[in-house]
Amino acid sequence: MIKVDYIIVGQGISGSFLSWNLIKAGKQVLVIDQSTTNSASKVASGVINPVTGRRIVQTWEIETLMPFAVEAYTQLGDELGSPLINQCNILDFHATPQMKLAFDDRLANDNIYLRKPVNPDQWNNYFHPSFGIGEIDPCWLVDIHALLNGWRKKLAENRSLLEEKFEFANCIIGADHVEYHNYLAQKIIFCDGVEGFENPYFQALPFSANKGEAIIAAIPGLPKNNIFKQGISIVPWRDGLFWIGSTYEWNFINTEPTEAFKLKVEQQLTEWLKLPYTIVDHLASIRPANLERRPFIGLHPIYQSVGIMNGMGTKGCSLAPFFADAFTKLLLENKSIPPLADVRRLNKILSRN
Repeated sequence: MIKVDYIIVGQGISGSFLSWNLIKAGKQVLVIDQSTTNSASKVASGVINPVTGRRIVQTWEIETLMPFAVEAYTQLGDELGSPLINQCNILDFHATPQMKLAFDDRLANDNIYLRKPVNPDQWNNYFHPSFGIGEIDPCWLVDIHALLNGWRKKLAENRSLLEEKFEFANCIIGADHVEYHNYLAQKIIFCDGVEGFENPYFQALPFSANKGEAIIAAIPGLPKNNIFKQGISIVPWRDGLFWIGSTYEWNFINTEPTEAFKLKVEQQLTEWLKLPYTIVDHLASIRPANLERRPFIGLHPIYQSVGIMNGMGTKGCSLAPFFADAFTKLLLENKSIPPLADVRRLNKILSRN
C-alpha cells in the first residue's frame, strides 16, 4: 500500500486550495480528479464582488474573505510563477432610474465598496447611454484557468494526482483510515462539486443544483481594465476574450447551453454595446449551491475519516481560500470551523445516514 495523509476528491478551486494548504504544511496528499471541460470552476468568471443582489448589500463575511483571498491567490501565483489575481473594478451601468436611485441610496448609507458615479462621457464610444454609472471598488478577477492548470501540473510533478473518476466501489472507509485502490490515508475529503449531490455520506445535505450559462465573445477595442455590468456582466477573460453572463437557474431541463440564453445575451448586447462582437463559445455548468447559501465544511459526525468542502455556489472564488485554510487548521490543529460554515450544524441530518 502507498501511504498518504489525505485523499482529496476533486481539483476545482476548493480541492486545489485544500491540497495546496496541506502540502505547504508538509502532508502527503493524493488528489483524485477526472478532468472535465464544463465543471463549475472551469466555467466560472473568476470575479470576486464584495456586494450582491439588487439591494446592493455586502456579501456575507466579505471583509474577512476578500483580503484573505487576495493574499492566498498572490502567494499561490508566486509559487506557480503566474499571476492569478488582479484588481478589476465593476462599472455598474444603471438600466433604469430606479436602479440609479437604489445605488445612490446605498452609497449614502455606509456601503464601503460603492464609489461616486463615474463620468459616463468616457464610455460613450463603447456603450449606449444609461442612467448613470456607479463603481464597485475593490473587485478582483481571478485567472481560474491558470490556477487549475498550474496547480494540476504541480500535483502531477509531485506524484500527488490520480487522473480518474472516483468510484465509491473502490473505496473502503474505516474508523481511522481510508483505502482507495492501493492507497492508504488517514482521511478522505470530498471537494467534488455537483458530484457531492450523490455522495452516500453527504447526499442528505440541503444541496440545490443551480445552472449557469455564459457566452465567450471577442469584442475588439473594449478596454480590459474593468468589469462592465448591466443586467449581464462583461468580464475580461483569457486569450483576449470576454466572458458574458451569467444565469442563475434553479429549475432546468438539462445541463446543456440553451438557445434562449444566447438570444437574450445577443439582444442585450445589441441594446447596450456600440462595438461589434463575435460569439466564439457558449458554456453551461451546474453549480454546487445549497438552500442555506452557506458552504459545507468539516468532518462527518459518524464517519470521522470522511470530510467535505462543498456547497460554495457562486462564491467559490472568495470562499475557497479562507475555508481551505480553516479546514487545514481543523485537520492539523483541531481548530473549529466558523459555525455558519461548519457541516456539524447539520449533524441531525447527517446522523440519519
